[in-house]
Amino acid sequence: MSASSRRSFLKTSAAVALGTALPVGGCVSDGPPDTAGHEGDATGKGARYDISLGQWSLHRALFDGDLAPLDFARTARDAFNIGAVEYVNQFFMDRATDAQYLQEMKTRAEDAGVESLLIMCDGEGALGHPDSAERAAAVANHHKWVEAAAALGCHSIRVNAQTRGKGSPPEQKKRVADGLRRLTAFAAEREINVLVENHGGLSSDAEWLAGVMNAVDHARCGTLPDFGNWQIREGESYDPYDGVRTLMPHAQAISAKTYDFNDQGQEATLDYAKLMRIVLDAGYRGHVGIEYEGDGLSEREGIRATKQLLVDVRNQLGNASP
Repeated sequence: MSASSRRSFLKTSAAVALGTALPVGGCVSDGPPDTAGHEGDATGKGARYDISLGQWSLHRALFDGDLAPLDFARTARDAFNIGAVEYVNQFFMDRATDAQYLQEMKTRAEDAGVESLLIMCDGEGALGHPDSAERAAAVANHHKWVEAAAALGCHSIRVNAQTRGKGSPPEQKKRVADGLRRLTAFAAEREINVLVENHGGLSSDAEWLAGVMNAVDHARCGTLPDFGNWQIREGESYDPYDGVRTLMPHAQAISAKTYDFNDQGQEATLDYAKLMRIVLDAGYRGHVGIEYEGDGLSEREGIRATKQLLVDVRNQLGNASP
């Protein structure tokens, strides 16, 4: 498959997996109608995306026991009127193979009218481990999350391109590609995608991560660009706008990281209009997941501020010339 054909296939398959169509009008359930009068359809100029909620945005409440993981989907709907969620495996690590628990989670989400999109997976080993046996074990450790994602009705799991920092960047790329290729083969049989986030270290070097995607060369292995995770090592970070642009040809989900807001409701460190223009110009029309990680607002206030920012930017880009 040529690079251009593969990019086209990725975009189409991502849209199908997300339950959305490539740029046509439609409705989403993430708040009141925008200024154009069409909820989610930004005046027909292609600036349309859906808003979802990443579970990490409520990590303090979940870790403190103030919110039960099974109540997350209902909270997304009732507290924020958001109709799609991304789970984090840390909040139900011991339940990955508990069919009854997963069915309850799925039922509660469906009863709330909430779509389950993906599971963000951590703590299961390095898919690019320098030891081949450890690498194989990490692949096997992720299998249960692939099956959990399928049970919940998700389209993907999110994994990390961990390598333990051993070897040259090309050597680390080769190992990660090997682990991802094997995990993706398992996931593809269950119609689940394997997505890699820029999540620190070499994975935050967008050119390196795009090279990993090219090496895996599988339509079900893609990226999940995070707007905020760009530190490669202490004192060295990748430009977030160049990073998002570089990862977008492989993107099948987006993480809208926010830290703080100015008096105008804009993210204080990131130009969201610029970021979302890059996303839309790449042809992406799926969900953009809220991931508030700041300290200036409470978790719930931060989620609401991020959602409002995404709605405002959607309206702004929809009313601008393409």
